[in-house]
Amino acid sequence: MLARPALILAALLASTSALAAPAIDPMLGDHAVIQRGKPILLRGTATAGERLQVAFAGVTRSVAAGRDGRWRLALPAMPAGGPYTLTATGRGGASATSSDLLVGDVWLCSGQSNMELPVSRALNLDTELANADDPQLRLLHVAKKTSLDPASAFADVPQWRAANRDSVPSFSAACYFMGRDLRKSEKVPMGLIDATWGGTAIRSWLDPEGARRASREDAQLLDLYRRDPAAANRQFGTTWERWWNARQPSQPWAQPDTLAWKPMKVGYWEKWGDPFFANFDGIVWARSDVEVTAAQASQAATLSLGVIDEIDQSWVNGVPVGNSFGWDYERSYRLPAGTLHAGRNTVVVNLLDSSGYGGFAGPETKLGLHFADGSTVPLAPSLRYSVAPSDVGTPPRPPWDTAAGLSLIYDGMIAPMGAEPLRGIAWYQGETDAGMAEGYGDRLTALASGWRRQFGDPALPFLVVGLPGWGPPPVAPVASGWAMVRDAQRRFGTGDPHAALVPAIDIGDRLELHPPQKQEVGHRLARAARTLAYGATAPASGPQAGAAQRSGNDVVVSFTGVSGALHGWSGPPVGFELCGDSQASCRFAAARVEGATVRVLGDGQPATRVRFAWADAPVVNLHDDSTLPVSSFELPVR
Repeated sequence: MLARPALILAALLASTSALAAPAIDPMLGDHAVIQRGKPILLRGTATAGERLQVAFAGVTRSVAAGRDGRWRLALPAMPAGGPYTLTATGRGGASATSSDLLVGDVWLCSGQSNMELPVSRALNLDTELANADDPQLRLLHVAKKTSLDPASAFADVPQWRAANRDSVPSFSAACYFMGRDLRKSEKVPMGLIDATWGGTAIRSWLDPEGARRASREDAQLLDLYRRDPAAANRQFGTTWERWWNARQPSQPWAQPDTLAWKPMKVGYWEKWGDPFFANFDGIVWARSDVEVTAAQASQAATLSLGVIDEIDQSWVNGVPVGNSFGWDYERSYRLPAGTLHAGRNTVVVNLLDSSGYGGFAGPETKLGLHFADGSTVPLAPSLRYSVAPSDVGTPPRPPWDTAAGLSLIYDGMIAPMGAEPLRGIAWYQGETDAGMAEGYGDRLTALASGWRRQFGDPALPFLVVGLPGWGPPPVAPVASGWAMVRDAQRRFGTGDPHAALVPAIDIGDRLELHPPQKQEVGHRLARAARTLAYGATAPASGPQAGAAQRSGNDVVVSFTGVSGALHGWSGPPVGFELCGDSQASCRFAAARVEGATVRVLGDGQPATRVRFAWADAPVVNLHDDSTLPVSSFELPVR
């Protein structure tokens, strides 16, 4: 008779211990900043169906976790203030608490390396750290992470930290300097979120809906990759092969003997001691011919290549088996059944290096075919290489690529934020897209639309930092992907009433891709934010090209957003071009400032377009009284 109550008690204890302890979303963790003036979205996790008591700022509400184990509670908007404590209490008194919460403004800063560049690499570090302590400026850094599907939670839980000499050095410099300026002018708590990843393309940051609009074919290929990676690699391999075939007559993956091969060392080629490779950036083919037994060929097998800097496209016996991007992780490709056969097998790897070290990192033991029975066939003994022509261009990237894939970074780093209310977004990206600048404006529009949709505000301010200047100065009119991206950024800023271009064309260093002068970038971001988000009347972007009208033999370019008047520093403005229909028709043209317009002097030749600062690293001396520069633009002549 006593056995039954004992069993019931044991079952109750077991069920109680199985309950998931209540948790609070890390976006609302200790020291977080919650957006003022918008409904407050409290959220977290618990056992499915569990009812909790949630208390915040003197208000307590009851809420039940849904079937997915997530609880959500909306409270009315609050003004700036704090600190507050958030507590979620479940059955049996189990609870989670976040303390030292402030209500203020939250800004999300994102993009690639120039937004990622930390304060520790900016100018005047000692002075900046000496003045870094601000308990009402809070920083949240999101770890780099990709996901094949939108993640509902962070893989690496981020933590809010108050700004001080310990937390500031590793944080985004442009974001920090913007937030510091806004703290001074708005006098409310500021929360800054650093979600950045150097070397990434904009399509990696698109939400799934925007990604499908931007590239339906790639979206479908990514769907295939989720179901069958080997089949997707084969399909993308044919795309890669078509790209190569359009440029070169050889097919090294299928007919490797058509190339001339030399013995290849394992290790970055800059370390070989060969003067040719001392500063080599480009494409190199690698090949290894190995013998496989019939028993090995019948087993499951993996191709291991170790770390590669930075992109590989790999084949085994002419079958595409993998494509990856990255400087710091080991390649490992599972081979489809039937790829290998008894006897001689050929592994071919196309290696692309765009900067810094390139090739196989090594050591030799990292390169091999590994079989289910534990045996290994090394690649290094027969490894050879052949250098590709320098003008072949840049190969396509698959939609599962870490840095240039479709939505993968959004899915891993932005989606987990959920519908977090924000004050605005600061975006600094485009360097990677300069080599594929066509359509950048559409991708940028899709990005802003998708992020505004996630964060629940179609009018969310979106600040876009224009690309700086980097590369050789132009001695003649040239085609420029960097200028195309800047012009797309300009058109986005002028075409979206809730967006602004933040020009940085004059802050760059043509010899340094990552200029350390990020204080001025932060000042300009804060200026634009004050106009778009806080009601200031100063033009957010400075002078922006509006229209180009024919005036006799000349072309008059009008500008909006001019403070005072335009000025050509150190003389008349330089960098204007008049163009016909082709790139070859473009020529530099003299110009003079006339108040808020510029007259470009005609030369008697046809002119259907006018361009300005159309180069990767142009010389720009056209500013207004606010000292903000005119950025790259191209306009049709009406």
